[in-house]
Amino acid sequence: MIGDILLEVVLPVFVLIGIGSWMQRVFRLDLYTLAKINFYCITPAAVFMSMYHSDMSGELLGNVTLFYALYVFILYIIGTLVARPLKFTKSMRAAFNNSIMLDNSGNYGMPINALVFKGDPLASSMQALIMSLQSLLTFTYGVISIQGAKLKGNYRSMIIGFLKMPVPYALVLGIVLHAVHAPLPLFVSQPLTYAQQSMVAVALLTLGAQIVKYPLKLYRVDVYISLFLRLIIGPAIGVTLVFALGMKGIPAQALLIASGMPTGVNTSILAEEYNNEPDFAAQTVLISTLFNIITITGLISLAKMF
Repeated sequence: MIGDILLEVVLPVFVLIGIGSWMQRVFRLDLYTLAKINFYCITPAAVFMSMYHSDMSGELLGNVTLFYALYVFILYIIGTLVARPLKFTKSMRAAFNNSIMLDNSGNYGMPINALVFKGDPLASSMQALIMSLQSLLTFTYGVISIQGAKLKGNYRSMIIGFLKMPVPYALVLGIVLHAVHAPLPLFVSQPLTYAQQSMVAVALLTLGAQIVKYPLKLYRVDVYISLFLRLIIGPAIGVTLVFALGMKGIPAQALLIASGMPTGVNTSILAEEYNNEPDFAAQTVLISTLFNIITITGLISLAKMF
């Protein structure tokens, strides 16, 4: 089973990451432009289309939302408690919490979900919702925490910066149009579909390009602390919540696997965008992604037992 998981689920994802790393070394890609494309085009389109086409029941949607809210809240509390004795600066605290709360549920989790569940509609919808909630968290808490650290309490500028982010609008609009069954004209739906379909490839190529911009630094203790919380404590919280909420079958399996994603590429994108501890962010993305080869394989095997 483990060999099948590695070959059929994990390897295809890392092929694209490897290509992105190779392209960065050969062509020196413009990461700022790639970040803008992800920020303002591909992610909003993917979030909108995922919500617009969602086929989950209201009850399951509520359970997934509750699971995710509890999951990130517990991670936030743990991250805050761990950061205190380490005496991080304000900017480092923001980067540290982002590294454990913002995971790759979209550009890494979506292909993992598709490969594990063979495109099962229920599992896909759940992962799409998790991705949307993660995107909302990224472009609300993730952005505001960094802006708060960089702008030193200038909350007016923080709010203005948040209001410029397109993802929250895409999320709300997708939910509303889905609820009222509003049809989309082809000239709107087709470009959004093209953007959504490009998300996995572009995001994984971007991730590969980003993780080689900074040299690998295996001696940073703060990175390993983030790694432990993200890849070990995160899934432990996921297992606990799945049992607490009484979830079984595909919903339990999908949520458990979703809880074990590595640190998200958006963590590095945000750090690059706002110049907030970009080296730390890149290291957490790189090292957690590499170690995830081991942890996600074990987690998928565990999920099969539910």
